[in-house]
Amino acid sequence: MKNIILFLTVLFLTYVNAQSPKQDTFKETPAVLKINNDQIFGTLTVPDGVKKCPVALIIAGSGPTDRDGNNSMMKNNSLKMLAEELAKNGIASLRFDKRGIGESKKSAVAESSLVFENYTEDVKSWINYLKQDKRFTQLTVIGHSEGSLIGMIASAKANKFVSIAGAGESADKLIKTQIASKSNKQIEDMTFPIIDSLKAGNKVNKVDPLLNSLFRASIQPYLISWFKYDPQTEIKKLTIPVLIIQGNNDLQVSVKDAENLSKAKANSELVIVDKMNHIMKIIDGDQKANMESYNNETLPISETLVHKIVSFIKK
Repeated sequence: MKNIILFLTVLFLTYVNAQSPKQDTFKETPAVLKINNDQIFGTLTVPDGVKKCPVALIIAGSGPTDRDGNNSMMKNNSLKMLAEELAKNGIASLRFDKRGIGESKKSAVAESSLVFENYTEDVKSWINYLKQDKRFTQLTVIGHSEGSLIGMIASAKANKFVSIAGAGESADKLIKTQIASKSNKQIEDMTFPIIDSLKAGNKVNKVDPLLNSLFRASIQPYLISWFKYDPQTEIKKLTIPVLIIQGNNDLQVSVKDAENLSKAKANSELVIVDKMNHIMKIIDGDQKANMESYNNETLPISETLVHKIVSFIKK
């Protein structure tokens, strides 16, 4: 009788454990990249109990977005969640604050000296940093939003590349499209010639004060350096496996962008995630609900996104 009770008890506990959530654990430690006199700070997330594993370098998007996917106006923890989900699946990751952002604020470059290559060269240095760590068997670069273009340019020494919500056109075309969709012909006539001049590599001396937020003299070197890169051209240069992921509920980047990238890169894998927005979260509601998610740190990121990235890295 005791043996039967013991057997049933073991069977019951086995069933309960099978139904319980997997208790995955990981460790996060500071990472510091030293470039000349500058220091760029990040977080290295490594799954517990794993001596060797793949690693991903996660690159944040444009503006003052920090390593976790947040800024002073929003907190959604999207990139932090991505790192944690990767760790739960046996994949380490490193995410970092770009120059001038978060903990890396002291490494900011003066606006008049800042160029797009500052970001791509920093990523190349992070790639070298990770490749020297013998714990990691392979390295995947994951670029989100503007981080997608940065990652494309810098990933020659990586093993794989993932673009999440990456633009499919050069920045000058994107800005023109945004202006055309939200303004009148008069604004187009004022801005388009400036954009064309910067695209050609020429600064514009006279800018209407109304347009200083976009085209002030000190920001023009950055725009010139940024405009010269076409994502379709850059992704075509990659000789490593490429995964392109895009949500069809993205208010900032379209499915067409992802399709353009996919067409440019032969043999790339394209995944369109239903209802996923720009910050990788599933939205069932309207545009208001979509915007509200940008400041929701509890809403999880897409399970489909995680599954696709994990499968891509591990195959």
